[in-house]
Amino acid sequence: MSKVILVAFRGEAMCFVHVLLNVLDMTEKGIEARLILEGEATKLLPQLEDKTFFLHHLWEKVRQQDLVEGVCRACATKMGTVEVAEKSGLKLLADMQGHPSLGRYFKEGWQVLVF
Repeated sequence: MSKVILVAFRGEAMCFVHVLLNVLDMTEKGIEARLILEGEATKLLPQLEDKTFFLHHLWEKVRQQDLVEGVCRACATKMGTVEVAEKSGLKLLADMQGHPSLGRYFKEGWQVLVF
């Protein structure tokens, strides 16, 4: 079975929607898929948690299926959203100088897609 990590760097909602849709689609097709929020994408966290935000329902579906691998600690700190991540119970990833190590995922057999 394939294993895919989708890494969202861009902070635009119209880009991020495709990450959410793809992680759900891959999972439905039997592919083990997970999402990492990195870079400017971490600034979307407060909006994603807001029930009135147009992506909230997709975000909740991804969360309910436990498809969020985690959030970059360094970037969430820089974007001012680390507390939102913590309060939401999201794992903070920081194994490479405060950022998630993508090399670790390659070593574990994951394919890495960057958005």
